[in-house]
Order: sequence, then C-alpha cells, then structure tokens
Amino acid sequence: MTRSLVIVHPGALGDVLLAVPAIQRLGARYNGREILLIAQGSIGRLLVTCGIVNHWMSWDGPGGAGLFSRGAPLPGELTTWLNRCDAAVAWLDNNKDALRATFREFHIPQVWVQSPSSPVLRAKHQSDRFLEIVDEPVGDGLSERFVQVSPGIVEEGSACLERIGIPTGRPFVLVHPGSGSTHKCLQPVTIADIIQGLDHKGLFPVVIEGPADQHAVEHVLEVIRPRPPILRNLELTVLAGILVQARFCLGHDSGVTHLAALLGVRTVAVFGPTDPARWRPRGDHVTIVRGPSCLCPSWDDVRDCHEKPCLDVQTDQIFTALEAAGLT
Repeated sequence: MTRSLVIVHPGALGDVLLAVPAIQRLGARYNGREILLIAQGSIGRLLVTCGIVNHWMSWDGPGGAGLFSRGAPLPGELTTWLNRCDAAVAWLDNNKDALRATFREFHIPQVWVQSPSSPVLRAKHQSDRFLEIVDEPVGDGLSERFVQVSPGIVEEGSACLERIGIPTGRPFVLVHPGSGSTHKCLQPVTIADIIQGLDHKGLFPVVIEGPADQHAVEHVLEVIRPRPPILRNLELTVLAGILVQARFCLGHDSGVTHLAALLGVRTVAVFGPTDPARWRPRGDHVTIVRGPSCLCPSWDDVRDCHEKPCLDVQTDQIFTALEAAGLT
C-alpha cells in the first residue's frame, strides 16, 4: 500500500497558492508518497488538475469537521489516508490542539501544526513562512517554479473564450477588478480608465469576475462604455486554462493574481494596504505597482480608513509600469 502525506489548508485561493512551494518541497522530501490536500473544494480540484497533489477532500465536508472532533468516527476514506500517513501538516490558526490529538491517534511519525501568521516565525515572505514551518530552507528559487496545465485544460479555456466571442488565437489581456477584500482594490473609475486605455492600445481587455467580485465589477461597468467582455464565476481549472493564453493579467493582491503568476503568466499586481515584501507573487515575470506605503497599524485601521492613500495609483503609473515591463 502506497504511503501518504496529508496536508490541511483551509485558506482562500491566494493563501493556498503561496503554500505551493512548501507542498512541492514536501512532495520531493517524501518522494513516492501520495499527497492528500484537505482544502476548499475548488482549490483542491485545481491543485489536483495541476499535478501538485494527488487527491483532495473538502474542508467543509465530514472529513474536515471530523479532524477536530476527538473520538468521533472519521469518513472511511480519510481514515485510510491517515492510517498510511508518514507526515501531516496543517497550516491554520484555530483548534490546533484538537488536530494534533487526531494525528496522534493515528501514530503519524511527523506532524506540523502551525499558523503561517505565528509571531515566532522569522521568515518575511508568506511562502517562506510555510517553508519554515515544515523545516525547509528558504530562498533557493524553488518558489519561482511555474505550474503547468494540461492541453485539455487549455482547450476548455479556449471553448469558454469562444462562448463570449473571443476566437482562438486572438490576443487578449485579463483585468481582475476584485480581490478578497474591497480594501485592497483601486477605485472603479481608475479600473475603468485602465480598461479603456488598454482597449485604445489594441490590447483587447477581458474582465474576470469571481464569486466575490460582483459589486466590484458592477461599479466598474457603471462608469465604462462600451462594456468589455466578462468572464463570470469560472471554475478555477477553466480560469487556469484561460490565464495561460493571456498576454498578461492585471489585478490586485488576489488569488487570481497569484494563480496567474504561478502559471508563469506575465502579471501586474497592484498593492495597497498589504505589504508586497510579504504577500507579492514571486518571479521576474511579475511587476508590482503600488501607491504610498500604508501607514495603518492594523487591518481594523485599514477598514476604517476611507481615503486609502496607499491605493492612490494613477492610470499613468499603471501604463508606465506596463511599458517598462515590455507589455505595451
């Protein structure tokens, strides 16, 4: 029976993608083990499709809940994985003791349970913090390795583009107006100006709208004419198949931006209140644009800050960065 490696990461898309270098490193260290990821379903499917893990289970399903209920029966499939597990890692903030107890019940030889936000960690960049938790060295360039998608996924992406009127082979760029938090987003009028500027340069901008982006996109559409093509609520695997065909992707500090960068797509990431030294996608193919440094001491202060001077990024600044990166 093949031995296993079990990874628990309940975070949002960008948070999980920042952990991919650590997952890859663990896969190399525990070569030959099958990797199970317990995460949000759409993220798990994406990482299986990209070959980063072998199998996934839903964090919101019986398996995820059962991990924290000491003495409660676990689903049979999860029990099988834990019975043949050589190492388990959980990157989370809460219920760490309960999870450690579950892992001990299965006599797993190596267990790491720690939050990447822990103040005891010394690494700065979030990807390096995941590596530090699992006792891996940082800064050797592995974090810049690109993830590949299969030709079948690219074909799915092409079919989706054709459904909104973009023929196969037509050059286009992607713009993602949203983020996991509205406090990380440019003003709608700025995004509209960027989209119109891209259109005037013949770059054919296409807007991405995820499940949490409806209001952000609506506000942009209120101030732009004509309306650009919009890709709405795509499965992450289909989005990956579209991203790899784009000339570049422009977004905020978001999961979509991190996915584009991980796939090796030329990426322009606009940062405001979050620190790019900690949260930026890595790689020479990534261009960071930011306003003045955020002076808010906490995220509560960011929420209460209505002026958002850290997001005072002008359209000219965006296009200067695009030109410097050779993207226009």
